[in-house]
Amino acid sequence: MDILGIDIGGSSLKGAIVNMQTGSLKTAVHRIPTPVDRKPEGITKAVAEMVSFFDHKGPVGCGFPTIVKNGICQHEGNLDLDWVGKDVDRLFENAIGLEFSVINDADAAGLAEIKFGAGQELDGFILMITVGTGLGSGAYLRGELIPNFELGQIPYKEFEKIEQWAASSIKTEEGLSYQEWGTRFNTFLQYVEKILNPDTIIIGGGISNDWHKFKDHLTINVPLIPAKLRNDSGILGAALAAHLKYAG
Repeated sequence: MDILGIDIGGSSLKGAIVNMQTGSLKTAVHRIPTPVDRKPEGITKAVAEMVSFFDHKGPVGCGFPTIVKNGICQHEGNLDLDWVGKDVDRLFENAIGLEFSVINDADAAGLAEIKFGAGQELDGFILMITVGTGLGSGAYLRGELIPNFELGQIPYKEFEKIEQWAASSIKTEEGLSYQEWGTRFNTFLQYVEKILNPDTIIIGGGISNDWHKFKDHLTINVPLIPAKLRNDSGILGAALAAHLKYAG
């Protein structure tokens, strides 16, 4: 079964058709800018545009950049407040007419890394941290997803949440060097280590492509490894979640 995977991010929606037997992208990735207001109407239209671009007729998996429980958005995250309480699965299904499986974007990325990427040989308690507009996180115990870990929401000093200080988007906004930003990100990881003490942390998101530029500034004791699937992990994991939901 081929499934359309969509990764809804703060700056863009990325989508591709995924071959679920091989765990690889069957098409090139297509990008659509995330609507500036990040409201339900605009993002739903962007998702519909993505489906239309691929002329897709089957199930769709979506990685969503905040907490989703049983399809219901629980927190606005980096989106608009109007999302809170929305049944995201049903919203997309009613607008587009296809079956949707919507899960947290970091959960999706981690699912892909555990199944197809850097986490295949790992055991125990694994965290996936996705670094981008915010700081997403997915948790896996012996290969099973523990959904909706939102570690980027930890308050820090005068900030409502630590991702407002340590996400890679802040590196860009403030023109920080990799050392300056890496020191901030390391502070976040120190909190994660102290609170959860995982066995391994996988670092994903676009900045993981530059792993060699900041890894030496990360000093926690927990083993750190870069995501293997890099920017494709969110798409692959979203498709995998839909596959598990609709194909068993």
